[in-house]
This record gives sequence, C-alpha cells and structure tokens, in this order.
Amino acid sequence: MRLNQFISHHTKYSRREADLLIKEGRVNIEKTKAGFQSILKEGQRVFIDGRYVKPKEEDLYTVIVYHKPKGEIVSKKDDRNRRVIYDTLDKKYAHFVPVGRLDFASEGVLLLSDNKKVAQALMESDLEREYILKINGKVTKEICEGMVNGLELNDARAGAHEKSRIQKMRFAPFVKYEISKDDVHFSKLKVCIHEGKNRELRRFFAYFKRDVLDLRRIRYGWIHLNALPVGKTRFLNKDEYKRLHHFMNK
Repeated sequence: MRLNQFISHHTKYSRREADLLIKEGRVNIEKTKAGFQSILKEGQRVFIDGRYVKPKEEDLYTVIVYHKPKGEIVSKKDDRNRRVIYDTLDKKYAHFVPVGRLDFASEGVLLLSDNKKVAQALMESDLEREYILKINGKVTKEICEGMVNGLELNDARAGAHEKSRIQKMRFAPFVKYEISKDDVHFSKLKVCIHEGKNRELRRFFAYFKRDVLDLRRIRYGWIHLNALPVGKTRFLNKDEYKRLHHFMNK
C-alpha cells in the first residue's frame, strides 16, 4: 500500500494532506525518513510527528478494483492454457483473492482482497450487482415478467458452462432493470440483481432463447467501475473503505 493511502485511511488527513506531511518531513517509517520510501512493506510502522499511527484491527486489509477484460479466466491457472487474471495483475497482487467470478467472455468490476474473510463476506452478501447486457432479439413480455417475478428452473443448463454440474436454479426477482434498446436484431439492458450465481444472467436469458452477446459488470454494491480502463486496477477510495468497514462490522 502506498504511504499516502495508508495515512488517509487511518488518520484524519486526506491523501493530498498526507503528501504535504511527507514532503515536510513529518512522517517517518521505522526510523527511516518517509520521503525515501513511498510504498509500505508488510509490518512496517508509520509515525506522524513522532506519534505512532495505529491501524484498527478491522482496517488491516486491502481491496482493489480490477476492470477484468474479456478473454481472461478468474483463476490462478487454466488447464487449457488460457490467460488468467494474474497474468495481467501486478505480481504484488498474486496472493489476493477474487470476490466471486466473471466468466471468460464477460468484463467489468472484479474485486480482490488480501483478506479471505473480507472476500468471502463480500461474495456471500446480497449486495447489488449491476450489469450492462446486450442480447440477441427483442425483450419480450415474458422476459420482463421473469425479471420482475423471478424464475425457478429444474433444467437451467442452457447458458451454462459445458462442465457445470449445476442443473436446477432459482432466479430471484431482479432489483431493477432498464431497456435502452429493444430491437429484433439485438437489445441492450441495464439490470441489477442481488446474487451472482454461476452464469446466472446467461442462464436466465437462455431460458427465453436469448444469447447474452456482451456482459459488463459496472457496480458491485457501492463500488462502481466508472472510468477505470480495461485491464487496470485501483484501490478503494476513503469513502469506499469507510463503507466497507461498516459492512464488515455488521
């Protein structure tokens, strides 16, 4: 973690104010002048004006946002030698755990954490997941009814990965949906759901004989993709961490 980021997360100072403190020589790392080290190493202690900056126990983790591109597997390795996310991510994130998955053909927000407890809590939560979809064909009345009322299928293999063992699936009602284009050739929607089951959206639309041509996750809970470029990462900002700490404390 960068030094100014650490200070902004665990004190009253903003990152800009932290940069000024460092420049003024008021910050030290384990008796070493902070100006010569911008990245904290594991276990190093930070002092401001000689006072130890003690992080709270629940703050001892990092979460990053990765804009996963299409054509990458959310896994450490792939038996078919396809590209995995860790081929793109910086080596310092090799021990980070992904929060759920996006399939090979999907892109968008993928959260990763160096704390398995945090990753699991986020993955198993009912936080909203928001997506932009492109499907072939029109959005029918039956599709809209399915999004509003939910579905329960004894055979939900259509749209699934060929190796998936999941057959039955219950689709909860969507939180909301918006149709931005409705055409006989293809349609575009923005949908919001509470769960992220195995290829849930692909299976849902496959039931109505619709293929998902493009799928991009633009939000996970309160964490938005915004303008983060494909293949790039960012740390959570101060407000996002504050909400995450509140979430974990619950």
